[in-house]
Amino acid sequence: MAVFTASDGVRLHYTDEGPRDGKPVLCLAGLTRNGTDFDYVAPYLADVRLIRMDYRGRGRSDWADPATYQIPVEARDALDLLDHLGLARAAVLGTSRGGLIAMLLAAMAKGRLAGVCLNDIGPVIEPGGLAAIEAFIGLNPGEKTLEEAAAGRAKIMAGFEGVPEGRWAEEVQKHYVEGPEGLSINYDPTLREAFLASFGEPVPDLWPVFDAMEGLPLALIRGANSDLLSPGTVAEMRRRRPDMGYAEVPDRGHVPFLDEPEAVRVIREWVERLP
Repeated sequence: MAVFTASDGVRLHYTDEGPRDGKPVLCLAGLTRNGTDFDYVAPYLADVRLIRMDYRGRGRSDWADPATYQIPVEARDALDLLDHLGLARAAVLGTSRGGLIAMLLAAMAKGRLAGVCLNDIGPVIEPGGLAAIEAFIGLNPGEKTLEEAAAGRAKIMAGFEGVPEGRWAEEVQKHYVEGPEGLSINYDPTLREAFLASFGEPVPDLWPVFDAMEGLPLALIRGANSDLLSPGTVAEMRRRRPDMGYAEVPDRGHVPFLDEPEAVRVIREWVERLP
């Protein structure tokens, strides 16, 4: 198992695959997720050096003080990983929270970035999407088996249609652990504390960190039925960055799986633009 030690001593898991002379792409997952989120797109990125990091408290990384489950700390962890690998810079493929981390990195360490591809995230986060996250974060599912959970996901995942057969079974296997007492989440449940604490904070203006990506190859993928990223926010992002690659994936909510044809096209075009 590949691990490195972050600046504050927390041991974090990562994978590093593909040709060493390929363009390095650091994959950063969603809030409760881990590097396995990028299993679906990986076959389309066989020519790049695909690096995936499990955030602290998620996946196979160590759990930590919940006060450190914050985007600035996770951005620092990403830089620590690049240092560990001896990489001066890398492009970031960021899903949801991973995209927020990428934007912050552009503001605080732009020289370490070769480009950014955002998956269903922008500088404005819709309240409805946050409310949906609040309903499940840090809580074990009610289903007792992975089979029940997969069937449940197929019914409750708003905005998702035509999902490949077996995909929900893959999803629950990535994110739940089945035991004698039922299913449990595979991340630190105290992540809920950090998430709820953020509700008491003023909502920051994230447009400056979006604008910090000026000059970097940029792409955006949106689920057509997303409840987190609105069409209005996308329109403003495209106005500010007319060179930004863009795809809207039909029959997907938050977030697209990234193996949809529309997503693959934009990601491949983005990779070709990377230095």
